[in-house]
Amino acid sequence: MNDPAAARTEPTRPRKMPERHRQHEFRRRRARVAVLVRAALIATGLVTVYYVLPLDGRSTGSTSALLVCGLVLVVVVFWWEVQAITHSPFPRLKAIETLATTLALFLVLFAGTYFLLEHSTPGSFSEPLTKTDSLYFTLTTLTTVGYGDIVARSQTGRVLTMLQMAGGLLLVGVAARILAGAVQAGLRRRGDEPPEDFSARPEG
Repeated sequence: MNDPAAARTEPTRPRKMPERHRQHEFRRRRARVAVLVRAALIATGLVTVYYVLPLDGRSTGSTSALLVCGLVLVVVVFWWEVQAITHSPFPRLKAIETLATTLALFLVLFAGTYFLLEHSTPGSFSEPLTKTDSLYFTLTTLTTVGYGDIVARSQTGRVLTMLQMAGGLLLVGVAARILAGAVQAGLRRRGDEPPEDFSARPEG
């Protein structure tokens, strides 16, 4: 005859996680790694292209055309990625990848534009710009640090800098809101899938 007291003191065995939840957890971890790897590869690839491309010897008109085409490309890539978020099994992770891709492309575009401007119109900035200097100036402008060691002197340089500032604000505000909406649409599309991509743990 079983002893009720012994039964009460017997440790409770942890419930096993259902197979469906285990598979989803494995897919989620693999997706996290894939997002980090892809974001790093995209950023590295764009910076590599920036350093490898011969950007010397272009006129101011070519520089303006490059900037306009580049901004159009940024918008197209961003919109394409937003559509992909709504169909992704992990919308939040895809949104992180989209933001990293768009930001890297935006930074490289303006760095290349500053470099071309300085070489087509010397004196546009407070000192001659190498590609590293141009990328450095782009980053300090985006983060609003503004050390002051490199500043735009020409009217064209200042207009481009203001365009980058406005674009950075759009990335932080409007683009972030669009990404949040795409994530919510993706979560609704998944239906009965677990709603969290990062911290949720399925119950056993």
